[in-house]
Amino acid sequence: MAVNKMEKMTIIAAAEREEEILQAVQGMQAIEIKDFFHSNVDSSYLEKHFSTTFLETEESKKNHFQALLTEIQDSLTFIERFSESTSKKKSIKRQIRTLHSLEQDFDEQIIRKYLKEITSLKSKLTLIETTRKDLLSKEKWLARWQYLDIIPKENSSESTDILLGSISSASQIDFLADLECLSSVYVEEIYQSQNHVYYSLIYLRSQLADLDKIISRYSFIQVEYPYDILPNEAYQKNKEELASLVKEEQQLKSNLASYRNHLAEIYLAEEMTYAFINREEAKKHLLNTSYFFIMQGWIPVDEKQQLSTALQRVLPKEEVYIAFDEPTNDEIQADIPVKLKNNSLVAPFEMLTEMYSLPKYDEIDPTPIMTPFYMVFFGMMVADIGYGLLMLFGAFLALKLMVLPRGMKRFADFFLILSFPTIVWGFIYGSIFGATLPKVFLGIDLPFPILSTTEDVNTILILSVIFGFVQLLTGLMVNGIELTKRKRYLESISESFAWQGLLVGILIVVVGMLIFSNDGLVTAGIIVAAISALSIVIVPVIQSKSKVKGFAKGLYGLYGLTGYIGDLVSYTRLMALGISGGSIAAAFNMLVAFMPPAARFTVGIVLIIALHALNLFLSLLSAYVHGARLQYVEFFGKFYTGGGRAFKPLKTEEKYVNIEKTKVEE
Repeated sequence: MAVNKMEKMTIIAAAEREEEILQAVQGMQAIEIKDFFHSNVDSSYLEKHFSTTFLETEESKKNHFQALLTEIQDSLTFIERFSESTSKKKSIKRQIRTLHSLEQDFDEQIIRKYLKEITSLKSKLTLIETTRKDLLSKEKWLARWQYLDIIPKENSSESTDILLGSISSASQIDFLADLECLSSVYVEEIYQSQNHVYYSLIYLRSQLADLDKIISRYSFIQVEYPYDILPNEAYQKNKEELASLVKEEQQLKSNLASYRNHLAEIYLAEEMTYAFINREEAKKHLLNTSYFFIMQGWIPVDEKQQLSTALQRVLPKEEVYIAFDEPTNDEIQADIPVKLKNNSLVAPFEMLTEMYSLPKYDEIDPTPIMTPFYMVFFGMMVADIGYGLLMLFGAFLALKLMVLPRGMKRFADFFLILSFPTIVWGFIYGSIFGATLPKVFLGIDLPFPILSTTEDVNTILILSVIFGFVQLLTGLMVNGIELTKRKRYLESISESFAWQGLLVGILIVVVGMLIFSNDGLVTAGIIVAAISALSIVIVPVIQSKSKVKGFAKGLYGLYGLTGYIGDLVSYTRLMALGISGGSIAAAFNMLVAFMPPAARFTVGIVLIIALHALNLFLSLLSAYVHGARLQYVEFFGKFYTGGGRAFKPLKTEEKYVNIEKTKVEE
């Protein structure tokens, strides 16, 4: 398994067949359209003979679908916002569909009818909302003046007038005292709030100047009464209008709620509109003339026959020309996209490689090599049978009971696979939800724990370093093989095989001294390490014109041994995280065990579930992050460069449905 081999596809067909061919290509979801005029194709012949027939890509259809998409999204937002309170919320259940079936069910006229009706309801509800705010404001104002028993306009005369207004409550006593100096002014308190007092003043017009001085002194806020009926009547009428408005709003929301029955159609219409927009965007990369069009793109080699068969389903073979070409060296270096191809066990781990960087087209895919190491490391860091079983059942049920988006499905597959090494390491450590497995069961002696996280810490530490040592050697081996394939033999020695020899030689010395106390082994290890170190220094001398610079470069390269020591130390986190997670789980169990029986079997049950859920989350997060770090820094750094461009086929957004690749019979 490796990087999927690509070929350059060229399609030439009559201009009127463009839409059918693009639909077939989009349904396959396996072809990346490339810009014709930015490719390395010699188009001088076309420019010479067909330049007068070249057509600019029209934006009108794309703009049409973008406008439709905006209307659909606005309508969906509006329905979900306003009809939720009067109708049980219904969300579209994710489906698996083909693009062909989705397009067959799409009826733009019906969708536009729905959108027009929803827009009309939206306008009415918006108007009601504005009117209601106005009425509520009037109601608040009328509530203060509803006890006024006259209509100011009708009770004024040539000699008298009525003044309405309010002052601060703090000024009330002084204000009334000053008004008593004007014997002809009649004062009536209409309403008093926490901070203001509202008055009706009847006065002689001849004393207006004196009254103005007083009201100015106390910041009297004058009010104009705008109604031709009594305030109490206006207040009641306003409340009736509000009640009527509420009923009208409820009716409109009820009508809007009925459109929830059409939500699935509208959601799928949005999905299809995205597909149309992507298709129109792809047309910019084609060569269009009045008579024919030319499409170029990248296609995985194993999809070639599928493409030919798919095109034959929509138009006769003689009406389309298809050619496939091997990518040139320039295209491999600068243009060709990368698509990984792995089996179902390895494929979920591709997301780790993608997070780091895709390999270049001519580079090895590190995913299959990384996968077994990551599985072992992840299991070693979580290492609990109970947690592993929760991962297993959770991921399995999610995959079986739901149609997940592709990204979430890959994540579920990822944790489903990782649940098995987690369970295996749980048995090795003898841990289930932090509790220790019994050593005797039904009179049978059990071997658990095989490694105790309390008594065998040093053993687990050494085991972690051994795993790291094996992974480092694997990375160096892969690097050496790749350099050898590229015929860079001296570099394969200095950058790979010599380092393997140096590390193995040091390992033989350590084993000979600490385990076997064998001078022969120690001597053999020293010889292997010395020859390897000498190779690391000599190769740059051979490669460099300046032997002094080459020697200095070799010595500096040999100094990289300290980096390998640091790499090996990094793998001790496998021991640290595995022990810490188990210790935290055991501490949680102990905490609940100390509770009184009544609390232990009530609050304790809720508490232990919450605590273990937290520990599970932290354990999985730590294992995920630190496991990836060991791959990215310690492992990939030995052989992997990356920098590939992701393969982006013409497809749909898959926002609400998973588009199944169109299957055709060969």
